[in-house]
Amino acid sequence: MSIESPDGLAAERVDHRFKGLPPDAEGLTVGELAAQRRNLFTGGFTTPVLALSAERLEHNLRLMETYAERHGLAFAPHGKTTMAPQLFQRQVEHGAWGITLAVPHQVRVARAFGFGRVFLANELVDPAALGWIAAELAADPDFRLVCYVDSVRGVQLMDAALRGTPRPVDVVVELAAGEGARTGVRTEAECAAVAEAVAATGTLRLVGVAGYEGEVPQATPERVHAWLRRLVALAVDLDKAGRFGRTEEIVVSAGGSAWFDAVAEVFAEIPALSRPVLKLLRSGAYVSHDDGHYRKLTPFNRVPEEGALEPAFRLWTQVVSRPAPDQAFVNAGKRDAAYDLDLPFAQVVRRDGTERPATGVSVTALSDQHAWLRTTEEADLEVGDWVGLGLSHPCTSFDKWQLIPVAEADGTVVEYIRTFF
Repeated sequence: MSIESPDGLAAERVDHRFKGLPPDAEGLTVGELAAQRRNLFTGGFTTPVLALSAERLEHNLRLMETYAERHGLAFAPHGKTTMAPQLFQRQVEHGAWGITLAVPHQVRVARAFGFGRVFLANELVDPAALGWIAAELAADPDFRLVCYVDSVRGVQLMDAALRGTPRPVDVVVELAAGEGARTGVRTEAECAAVAEAVAATGTLRLVGVAGYEGEVPQATPERVHAWLRRLVALAVDLDKAGRFGRTEEIVVSAGGSAWFDAVAEVFAEIPALSRPVLKLLRSGAYVSHDDGHYRKLTPFNRVPEEGALEPAFRLWTQVVSRPAPDQAFVNAGKRDAAYDLDLPFAQVVRRDGTERPATGVSVTALSDQHAWLRTTEEADLEVGDWVGLGLSHPCTSFDKWQLIPVAEADGTVVEYIRTFF
């Protein structure tokens, strides 16, 4: 397998594939364009253009590194949020144990850039994907992959696909977050049966338990804590039953971006087991945070003494029509902005190099390539103005942009983040 370096992405040529970049940068490498340190507002960038704040990105990386260290947690941030190897690398540099991913294609991206630890937070029963993973494990003794199992049938399918491979695949039993939740084993008795099925194979090795507390139905702090304690109790019971006899450490993993404070609290209660415990947190949306969904749900709202994440995204658009005193349109829509959880938020207006709050401006709807704005009498908005929009839900913001400028507070673009969705 040839391994790319995240830094090697600087050799990629700028062309028509990448929205918002200066037309006169055509043919430059990304590294050459970055070296020019163009200004986002005066350097030829075209609207719409999505930008990340350099300062806020670094703040968020440092904050979660410190948080994980403070609470004795290993950290495998969910890479599906960004699918950006450059950001994976920065997360590892900020102490991450590895990267969490969701589907085989994402694992292939991580492996193409040499990442050696992957937590696959999903069931994997596809024979072709399992064959590829087995080959990766055979070729690289330092590669570690852990993935979910949630049924005896799934274990049987994995075993059939992996027979004859030299290294077993590490698996964790996924405990469902409750009745009607997403994937995962519903009862402890069924978990025991899945663990027994794994033990009967030579192709799989049970190394722990995991789940996603974000799926707890009608989640409250009490219900989330109760489910996390079930997860810990499951690890204790399987350990007592001798199901972790073939591993050097026991993995206990949970943690989305809405309840990681509860994960930290309950994982601090994990008793001594027969082997060291890897307490693995998987929150991913923290890198960019947002101005909507996660701004409302972040655990730092409950524990403000531990710090605060900062929204790092801003989508810059331009007013292209002002057909009525109470209406305007900017040139970004569903193809550019996340809209699955909340509409974008009008935050600032730029005119003639001056930026001011978008007073009296709100987004009411999105078309494919336009945002509908409602304007009040307070709004000072003209055709040609740039409007900066805040976004909700990082996972469906990153996936609309293949190359994202990272800009300092004065607009100087210092790097470009490449995504692989």
